[in-house]
Amino acid sequence: MTLYRNERTVSITVFCVLLQKKDREMKDKYNITGNLQRQRELLKMEYDFEKKAYEEKSKLTGIAWKVKKGICWFPLTIGRTYYNAINQFCVDVFRNTPNEEQPEEDNVFEYGKPVSFFTQSGLGDAKLNGVTGQISYVEGDRMVVVLNREEQINVLRTAENLGVQLYFDETTYQLMFDALRAVENAKGDRIAELRDILLGTQPATFRNNPPLRFPWLNTSQEAAVNKVLNAKDVAIVHGPPGTGKTTTLVEAICEVLNRENQILVCAQSNMAVDWISEQLNDRGVNVLRIGNPTRVTDKMLGFTYERRFEAHPLYTELWSVRQAMRQLRSQTKSGNRKAIHEKLNSLRDRCTNLELSIRHDLFDQCRIVASTLTGAANRLLEGVRFQSVFIDEAAQALEAASWIAIRKADRVIFAGDHCQLPPTIKCMEAARAGLDVTLMEKVVKHRPDCVQLLDTQYRMHESIAKFPSDWFYQGQLKSAPSAGFRNILAYEAPMVWLDTSDLEYNEQATADLSGRYNNEEAKFIVKALEDYTEEVGIKRIQDERIDFGLISPYKNQVQRLRQLVKQSAGLKPIKKSITINTIDGFQGQERDVVLISLVRSNEEGNIGFLRELRRMNVAITRAKMKLIIVGAADTLTRHPFYKKLYGYVEQDGKVVRVPQPDNGVTQTETVQ
Repeated sequence: MTLYRNERTVSITVFCVLLQKKDREMKDKYNITGNLQRQRELLKMEYDFEKKAYEEKSKLTGIAWKVKKGICWFPLTIGRTYYNAINQFCVDVFRNTPNEEQPEEDNVFEYGKPVSFFTQSGLGDAKLNGVTGQISYVEGDRMVVVLNREEQINVLRTAENLGVQLYFDETTYQLMFDALRAVENAKGDRIAELRDILLGTQPATFRNNPPLRFPWLNTSQEAAVNKVLNAKDVAIVHGPPGTGKTTTLVEAICEVLNRENQILVCAQSNMAVDWISEQLNDRGVNVLRIGNPTRVTDKMLGFTYERRFEAHPLYTELWSVRQAMRQLRSQTKSGNRKAIHEKLNSLRDRCTNLELSIRHDLFDQCRIVASTLTGAANRLLEGVRFQSVFIDEAAQALEAASWIAIRKADRVIFAGDHCQLPPTIKCMEAARAGLDVTLMEKVVKHRPDCVQLLDTQYRMHESIAKFPSDWFYQGQLKSAPSAGFRNILAYEAPMVWLDTSDLEYNEQATADLSGRYNNEEAKFIVKALEDYTEEVGIKRIQDERIDFGLISPYKNQVQRLRQLVKQSAGLKPIKKSITINTIDGFQGQERDVVLISLVRSNEEGNIGFLRELRRMNVAITRAKMKLIIVGAADTLTRHPFYKKLYGYVEQDGKVVRVPQPDNGVTQTETVQ
């Protein structure tokens, strides 16, 4: 009887354990499904917001405004037409904008983006012609557009006052929606396993191989490469500013290539893909670039699928076959249709076989396939599977975009820094609800065992590096001896805050209330730069190639700074050494001297999106030798971050509370 009771107790216990396990599994499944469904809802909010904004701008804004903002080319000249290597019908278009009317931003037209052509009547209204296409190539004032239909060229040839503008990009959103649905519905396959691991319901697994030594890397970089080599499912290379993330990533990729035949390498932006592709090419790795590069050089174009396709020995025959097919099609109305169709079918079969042969050769020869995240859905990669996908700048990618690439591989390696710039999101409501939380950030939270922090920075003077280390990286970021002490002038403070609280430099809002600027602060910061460069010496700046960065969080302030620097006689000899851009535009870059214009100055202490501290992390960490912050401390230091930063500069740098001038000219000699 006692034995029976014990057995019954054990059975009940086992049953309860199994029930609890099943309950946990159901709960985990519910959490994963809820997460992916929520992502789709937030992505739909972003889609609706961006589409509505596009439609409103199209209706309410004139051509001149669009040209100024860089989202429209007008007027245009139509150039030659031709078929590219992969048999797409292309047209060259040329922008005829005078130099004095060049756009404020000139990087919005990129490979793969959809465009629509229009004409403008004498009354000033724009009429869409229904002619649409996709950008294949952009350089300077020349753009190559792949037309959706060949006969559309007749409309363009006869149109007057022709222009082209960006068209709302439905395709990219559709790819992201499709990826989320596919991941959510996955069952019993590798993507289902990766989904459960990345979203925190299943443990990640690792090989237990002895660590390899890389004497040319530091300890944390070496550990990161070994983390990548031993990860069966996922690994993260967390690279704060100046820690050699790209160097580490390239080393890891090259080591993985000793174990795998081919790797997919992706990033959110074309520019990031170009950069990693170029570094791998310099290591002698055969890279095949899907999509055209942003940095248009012969070296970069040499990576592309189209250029490799054209250079293939079989391409000459393929070109001849395509030409024969076009000639036959033009004869269908006047010749023997049956004979022509039979000949066309024969040529079409030969064309298909040649295209497949070239494609297989190109993919067989390359070791790295490189593309943007959405580019991983390119038809060229249909049916292609990789053991590993590396996603660079993963902390700037929407979760949905990351899944597009992850679906192509058996494991994923993220690289980036979630303490720097988040993804670009237009709908603030969606961002606040969690759309700006990337998949990499979720893995960092759920799977800390998969993360290797690169902890040694080589970029900044140690006084500049210490504050972001303490605030963003829990004091774990240390400075290499080579970067410990860097000065341009003897005994100068590496960090200076020019406090304009006592000056009447009040911020102003743009007409549509979408931005902020501060004219007086812009003049002041340019004067501070003039004084500092005079103190250093123009000849020394030129001889030693000292460079400068002027940064502001606000586009409107950047425009004013560019105009003032252009007008400055004192800065004219070193104009090429000065870069002026938004914080986002400076991501991944560095300068010897950086000046930051914070703009906000008001009695209420409102600082707007300066509360996005990850952007300030980027701004501060661009400086190698000297950082000059210009802003009204009375407004800014009501926020804990800026209060802490101000106190740090007071202690380890130099704070100058700029007084009201007696003669109408504010002095800035105290920058040093």
